[in-house]
Order: sequence, then structure tokens, then C-alpha cells
Amino acid sequence: MPTVGEALVQRLEALGVRHVFGIPGVHTVELYRGLASSKIRHITPRHEQGAGFMADGYARASGKPGVAFVITGPGLTNTLTAMAQARADSVPMLVVSGVNRRATLGRALGHLHELPDQLGLSETVSIKAWHVDDAADLAPALDAAFAAMGGERGGPYHIQIPIDTAEEPHPKLRGVPDAREPVAPSEEGLSRLAEALMQAERPIILAGGGARQADQHIGYLAEKVDAPVITTANARGLLHRHPLGIPASPSLAAVRAAIAEADFVLALGTEFGPTDYDVYATGTYPEMQRLARVDLSAEQLTRHDAEMKLCGDAGEAAERLCELVADKPIRNGAARAEAARKGAWAELSEDYRAMVGMLDVVREERPGAMIVGDSTQPVYAGNLYFDHDRPGGWFNAATGFGALGYAIPAGIGAQIARPEATTVVLAGDGGAQFTLPELMTAAQEGLPITFIIWNNGGYGEIELTMETAQIDVVGCDPKPPLFKSVAESCDIPYFKADATPDGLRAALREAVANTGPVMIEIDAPFIAR
Repeated sequence: MPTVGEALVQRLEALGVRHVFGIPGVHTVELYRGLASSKIRHITPRHEQGAGFMADGYARASGKPGVAFVITGPGLTNTLTAMAQARADSVPMLVVSGVNRRATLGRALGHLHELPDQLGLSETVSIKAWHVDDAADLAPALDAAFAAMGGERGGPYHIQIPIDTAEEPHPKLRGVPDAREPVAPSEEGLSRLAEALMQAERPIILAGGGARQADQHIGYLAEKVDAPVITTANARGLLHRHPLGIPASPSLAAVRAAIAEADFVLALGTEFGPTDYDVYATGTYPEMQRLARVDLSAEQLTRHDAEMKLCGDAGEAAERLCELVADKPIRNGAARAEAARKGAWAELSEDYRAMVGMLDVVREERPGAMIVGDSTQPVYAGNLYFDHDRPGGWFNAATGFGALGYAIPAGIGAQIARPEATTVVLAGDGGAQFTLPELMTAAQEGLPITFIIWNNGGYGEIELTMETAQIDVVGCDPKPPLFKSVAESCDIPYFKADATPDGLRAALREAVANTGPVMIEIDAPFIAR
């Protein structure tokens, strides 16, 4: 009879898990029993926050839940930041942690890694958390977590297993229940949406992260109803170079004007978060004459007023709408999209346009790459305007929760999820220092990731913000390491580039011959917005 720890591995394998990210410890050794002989591959990060970010990147790249194993106490608290980022961006993640023996919980006896209430702490960021008090609780918790991650809006879930529970025998596992399908949009609601789209003279589509894998369906729908498509940061890559595509932030004035001009707005899988729709913190949102929303989360639909609200998967809704609407005469959709693109581009500063030009070089030299970013200036520029060529292939932590240190480990997780793809990581010198040790994970795994470090010698954006607020600048000049030496110490090839498209292109071409990870450092002076 297997132990609870062995049953955990067996159930995860049966649920389709093929990778876990974790750092074993004395409180989780029983969870590792049987892992080596399973089909699940274990990846060892250098910090539990890295494990969480790797699980996040893995989930975004694969569309499947990312799984992390962490110890009780500091292991769980180190992972909370990554869990909060996953919640902000609706990323499916399961964190399995140990916890102290059942008889000691909540008694403040001073045991190793003890927390007053670990489950309660994780519930502040997880969508749901379970305590496996005995063997019978394990499979229901796992099944419930995977059912929710497969059929509802994504986010982090947590299961904690006491040390003594993990050692107990577990009865034979029953079969895995059928996977829960995402909520199907109602036919009545779809019919109403189709009718509204057909009647509209100037429709427009807003595509958010919940629609990032629906490129073909959204493109076909847009063509049928002659509607420009505005993509938020997490939806970039949709409609690459399409005449109806607007790969620009709805915070920009030109894009807001296009939305205001539309007589019907269809919002697919977007939460209308201010880091997309009010990045300049004006306290205002784009004006809309008529709004219809499709979102997988019924709770999310209650947070913003709309004339029509339809609960369901955005991609499935787009696919069905393609069947329900008839082709409309081509009027001015492409012209409206072109005007918005030109206006948005003109709004960017000269320096930001130069950085977008460098992102274009990355796309040209690494076509179809997953570009994973941190909070750094080229990423800010790209979130405002960048036409990527891979649906779901542009994501970063500069929106939503905004956790620094995200890019390096999340890029590792993405590359492991998609070994056939290319991954480019964009990190600033400040953000890179949060999770720099994870470079060794990439080196150990031999992952073909290009790590681009934008080195402007400090926290440039925060310095600018303090100066704008007339506050004496303090704490914004952390001395960066010698990145060449860091790369050499990790046995990673290193290249240097100046902050120009030609300089980056040359470095990318020089680095392409390497089969494992490489680092390109860009010596970049701080650029004001």
C-alpha cells in the first residue's frame, strides 16, 4: 500500500502533470517518495519564489497548471509572492507544501518552520487552500484543484500535507474524474451578441489575457464584422501584422479615441485592470457607447457595468460567434485600426520608440519566441506598443501584481513547458538581482534561453517618479554586479551590446550558435518616458 506521499505523486501523474518545481526539505521528503520512478520530472530552482515563478511561466506557455513543491514555513512564505502574481494574471498554479505534525498545529510550541496559521496565510492569495488531515482527504483535494483550474478562471491553489499524514498508508486510488470543461457561453447570449455585432456600424473588439490562445477565431470574427482588435499586454501576439490589429495599450489617447468612436465594444477575456486601461493613473477609463463582456469568471463580470454579460470561455465564444454572424461589407475597420496604430505610435517618446525598435529586432532574430519580461523599460515600452508574432508569447510582471524578479524564473518555466520553442528573457539590472541565482537552473538544465539584461545601473523608473514628486532620491542606486562575471560563474556565454537595434541584432546573431543559455548585457543609460 503506498504512502500518502507516494499517492500524491501517482495522482499528479494521473492528472497529467509532467513537471514539478521544488526544493526538497525535511518537511517534504515524504512527498518525494516515488517521484524518481514516476513520469514526473523534478526541476530544482534556487529559491522557492523561483519555484513559484517557474510554475507560473510553465502554465502560461503550456496552458496546463504549473506545480510547485515547497516546505512548510519559509518555503510557503517565499512562494506567496509568486502565488499573488499568478492570481493577478489568472494563471493556474498548484502549490503543494508540507506542514508540521497535526498535533502541533496552532500551539506555538517552537517547532522548526512553524507558522501560527499557514493555511490561513496562504488563503490570503490562493483561490482555495486545503488541509489534508488524513489519507482520505488527498485525492478529493487534488481532484477539486485540477477541476477548478481546468474549468474556471485560473489562479493559485494550495494543498498542505502534515509530515505525519504524508507517512500514512493510502488506500488504492480510484480513477481520475473526467476533466471539467470551461463554462460554455449560453446560446441565447451568443445570439444577442451576434445580432449586436451585425447591427453595429463601427464595432471594435478588446482582447485580454483570457483570449490569448484564440488568435484564429478572433481574427476570423474581426474580418467578418470588420472590427479592429485592441490587444492588452497579456493578449499581445494576436493578429500579428493584421490590418485590423491594434497592438497598443488602451491607455493611450489614440486607442481610447478609437474605443470612444466605436458604437459597439466586445470585450473578450479582459478584466479592465488599470495597469492596462489606466496605466498613467488618471483615474479614468476609455469611454464606451455600448459594451458587451465575455469572461470565464462570473465574479469578474460583476465588477464592471456592461449592457451584455456572458459567462464563458472567450475563445469558444469567438468561435461560435464566427458561425452566427454573416459577413458584413468591408467599410472602415482597417482604416480605423491604422489610425489608432499611427496615433499610438506618435504618442510614444522617441526613446520608447527606439526600445520598441529593439523589441522588433528580438522578434525578427528569434521569430516565434516567447518573450518573458520583468518590470524594466523595454517591457514598459512593449506593453504600450509592440506587435509580437506568437499568440500568448508576450508576458511579463509589469502589469497586475508587478512582482520584480519574475522574468528569469518564469522564462525557465516557459522553456521547460515548450522545449521546441525559443525563449527570450528581458530583465533590468535591478529586477534580475531578485532572482539571479536561477540562472544556474537554466545552466544545469541546458535550456536554450537568451537572457537580455537591460542595465541602466539602478531603479531608474522609481528615481524618475521620486524626482517628479519632488522627493529627494534615496535607495534607487543599487550597484549591479559584473554581469559578465556572473555569466562566467554560471558557465553561460556572455555578449555585450549597446542600446541600439543594430547593436542588439549583432549580439543576437553572435549568440545564436549556442545551444544552451546565453546572456546579453545591454549597457543602457536611463531613458525618461
